[in-house]
Amino acid sequence: PFFVNRGGLPVDEPTWERMWRHVGRIHPEGERVAQRIRGAADLPKIPIPSVPAFQPSTPIPERLEAVQRYIRELQYNHTGTQFFEIKKSRPLTGLMDLAKEMTKEALPIKCLEAVILGIYLTNNMTTLDRFPISFKTHFSGNYFRHIVLGVNFGGRYGALGISRREELMYKAPVFRTLSELIFDFEEAYRRCWHTLKKVKLGHCVSHDPHSVEQIEWKHSILDLDKLTREDFRKELERHARDMRLKIGKGTGPPSPTKDRKKDVSSPQRGQASPHRRNSRGDRRPSGDKKPADSKAMPDLNGYQIRV
Repeated sequence: PFFVNRGGLPVDEPTWERMWRHVGRIHPEGERVAQRIRGAADLPKIPIPSVPAFQPSTPIPERLEAVQRYIRELQYNHTGTQFFEIKKSRPLTGLMDLAKEMTKEALPIKCLEAVILGIYLTNNMTTLDRFPISFKTHFSGNYFRHIVLGVNFGGRYGALGISRREELMYKAPVFRTLSELIFDFEEAYRRCWHTLKKVKLGHCVSHDPHSVEQIEWKHSILDLDKLTREDFRKELERHARDMRLKIGKGTGPPSPTKDRKKDVSSPQRGQASPHRRNSRGDRRPSGDKKPADSKAMPDLNGYQIRV
């Protein structure tokens, strides 16, 4: 059953409380059944996926395949219960602690959890750029949302993640441009009878697991109903260029040894390009965003006293 820890270890109390509430709603005797299962001594051991470890000589593409394999072995969470509470406003250090907990509990995950886990497992790959990509699609009168972790290695783009659909998670880093990667996802959605409506692109994530910065989840918001095909491609390439410039100016993630204070209060954050300031109204200009340090510190305090 979904509420049995794979390693036979007790799950933290808040997680179990959430499980009991969910089970109680759909099964009147759910708690009694769960306790009986937990107390059974003859249950088979459920294998725990091993966190991938790499030799220094292991190529980055092989490492990405191993990370994706690990994420896939955790399996997609079909239960309807969120096992790990992820607040996007938390500082990176708090999210990395949560990712460490995911590897310990080895419970099924969903797409946002897979993104956090992907960041955690690629932190030591300093030549790899990571950034979130969110999708909003429409199918049969309903809207659906999905997120993956975009990666860029050696000028080639790919993605890590998890989904109910095989074609909507892992993409090997073989795409020459960011637009080629996004168009490939769009085509995959089309094969699932979904219409892509919006794409949200974040900036590169720091490789410092102790950073108090927040992940920038939506630096660019592209509404496909308001963009021609060519404009959509240009906006994607503009975002890719912005990421390269940010990294080139020393504010990006490939230098984890940089002083954290400089990263948090980076003056480059407020210097948006003229194209950004004059872009479409449904996008949030980077120049209007508050500095990362003013948002991160209150949430960091909350992290320090969390249960």
